Amino acid sequence: MPRAFLVVMDSVGCGGAPDADRFFNDGHPDTGANTLGHIAAACAAGKAEVGRSGPLRMPNLSALGLGQAVRIASGTEVPGLSAPAHGLWGAATEVSPGKDTPSGHWELAGLPVPWDWTYFSETENSFPPELIEEVKRIAGTDGILGNRHASGTLIIDVEGERHQQTGWPICYTSADSVFQIAAHEETFGLDRLYDLCEKLAPTLHAMRVGRVIARPFVGDPGAYTRTPNRHDYAIMPPAPTLCDWVQGAGRKVHAVGKIGDIFSMRGIDDAVKGADSTLMGHLSDLVDQAEEGSLTFANFVEFDSVYGHRRDVSGYAHHLEWFDAEIGPILARLRPDDLMIFTADHGNDPTWIGTDHTRERVPVLGKGPQSGQIGLCAFTDVAASIAAHLGVPSQGPGKSFL
Repeated sequence: MPRAFLVVMDSVGCGGAPDADRFFNDGHPDTGANTLGHIAAACAAGKAEVGRSGPLRMPNLSALGLGQAVRIASGTEVPGLSAPAHGLWGAATEVSPGKDTPSGHWELAGLPVPWDWTYFSETENSFPPELIEEVKRIAGTDGILGNRHASGTLIIDVEGERHQQTGWPICYTSADSVFQIAAHEETFGLDRLYDLCEKLAPTLHAMRVGRVIARPFVGDPGAYTRTPNRHDYAIMPPAPTLCDWVQGAGRKVHAVGKIGDIFSMRGIDDAVKGADSTLMGHLSDLVDQAEEGSLTFANFVEFDSVYGHRRDVSGYAHHLEWFDAEIGPILARLRPDDLMIFTADHGNDPTWIGTDHTRERVPVLGKGPQSGQIGLCAFTDVAASIAAHLGVPSQGPGKSFL
């Protein structure tokens, strides 16, 4: 039986979202945001020169049709990504009313979000008093720190020392539907942080807040660093997704990266986590070892978490080139009847104003038994196409592009 690999390059959007004017960064609409297009343009103009020079170099994904995908999504010519396309290529448009991780992944898996998320819109004093009291009750503390919109790396620099002195958890949010808690692994305790997030999650989920995220860190004042032990407590998908369809047909579903958290392990047999470099090794192993008829669903998050939110154009460019170089040998080892699809869940244009995700279309690239232009498609078409490839009934609104 054929196998399928769905690889999400977190935040690697390609512009052109028709509703971008309804989504904002620091009060400015996302109209014109284009993660891939603007990074490639910066590289070609010598504006992403730290440790590199010349056009963006992604020969493997370019050969599948990456440049053509950006062009069809946004009308943008991408310097350096003009190779003839030999794979499946197109771009997908999202309909869910959010530009966040669960919205993008659920819709790629065949389930558009059926409700409006709850957001903490106030940038200061973001959380209602009753929620703060619940955090304090569960944590057993007299207070919390943060209570505002913040970058996860900056807030531990600002609040980390006081956190270690008081034992109070650092609570913060962003433009996404999320409640994040940062705590020191040693002085607060990793298990205690997980317990706090797990017990708090039902309250947030009942409010339609998408995720409670544990953000552990280590180190001393002036030298704090986040660890790979992040854990997302996401609201359960309200209906079956691609993972359930495949598992329900008696096939295996392997999760790589934060996929297990995003789907609350529903429809997933096993999961592995780690830095993107570690995850690339896991994906490579699964190409060699995954069972016939199985689905491997992977997320590479550092495009978003390390470079996009920090508006690091050079770092993002380096990571794109690293990913492309690493994926080349993996593509070469796919079996003739395997299908590997590359896509993204939203954008995070590092040239854009603000620090939040950007509303964009996303590339859809495939290597498998078929090739050619997909054109513009829906996020849900990705799930329908993988289901068709695996011979599994699709239960969502998407249509197969195979």
